[in-house]
Amino acid sequence: MIPLKDNIPTNRFPFVTVGLILANVVVYLLAIRHGGSLISGPATTEVVKYGATPYALTHPAFHCGVIPTFGGAALGCHKGSFPNTIPTWETVFTAMFMHASILHIGGNMLFLWIFGNNVEDAMGPVKYLGFYIVGGIAALALQTAVAPNSPAPTLGASGAIAAVLGGYILLYPRARVLTLVFIILFFTVIELPALVVLGIWFIEQAVFGAANLTNPTGGGGGVAYFAHVGGFAFGLLTVKLLATRGRRQVPPRYPVY
Repeated sequence: MIPLKDNIPTNRFPFVTVGLILANVVVYLLAIRHGGSLISGPATTEVVKYGATPYALTHPAFHCGVIPTFGGAALGCHKGSFPNTIPTWETVFTAMFMHASILHIGGNMLFLWIFGNNVEDAMGPVKYLGFYIVGGIAALALQTAVAPNSPAPTLGASGAIAAVLGGYILLYPRARVLTLVFIILFFTVIELPALVVLGIWFIEQAVFGAANLTNPTGGGGGVAYFAHVGGFAFGLLTVKLLATRGRRQVPPRYPVY
C-alpha cells in the first residue's frame, strides 16, 4: 500500500515539514557528489561516515568504518579514529538526513508530506521540529538498545517520521487516506481509514523487528525496523503533550475508484 493523500486539511502552511523535506533532498544530492549515483544512493564511505553505528554509540573509545580485506572490504570497529570520520555524537543527527537510495528517500518524504503537515498544524512549528528531532533520537535509541554491538550504520528519516505517524494516528483517528493498493499484478486506488494504513505499517515493523530483520537499503547500511517501532511508540506517548490544535471533525470522503 502506498498512501497518496489524506482528507485532513491544514490551517497554515507547513513550513517545517517542507523545510525538512528540502533538507533531506539537499543532503542526499550532496552525498552522492562524493561517490554513488542518483538512483543507488551515496557511496559506502559516505554512508559509514554519516550513518549512526550502534557499536560506536555504545563503545565510546571505538570508531567504525570500512576496513580493507583480502579481495574486498568489510565494516569493522576498532579503538581510535578512522580516516575521514566525524565525532560519533554528530552521527545521531546526520543519520536522520542521510538516505541510501532514491527509493529510500522518496518513500520517506512521501510519508512525511502526507502526515507531517497535519501534525505540524496541531503542534505549531517550534514544538513540531523538536518532536521530530527527539523522535528520531528515540528511534535510534531503541535500535541501539536492541543491537548494541552492530557495526552496520543506520540511516534515514524513517525513525523520526515514525514518530510523526504515531502522533498522527492519535490526533486524527477518524482520518481517511487515499491509497494505492497493489494486488499481485493489479492495482487500484481506494480510500482507507488511517488506522488501517498506519496500523498495518506498524504491525509490519514490529513483526520484522521481532524476526531481527533490517530493511536493505544498500550502501552498506540501513534503517532497522526497531527504529521504526521506537519512533512510533515515542509519537504515541508524547503527541498529546505537545499538540494544541488537533481536529475532531473529518471532511467528506474522497470518491472510491
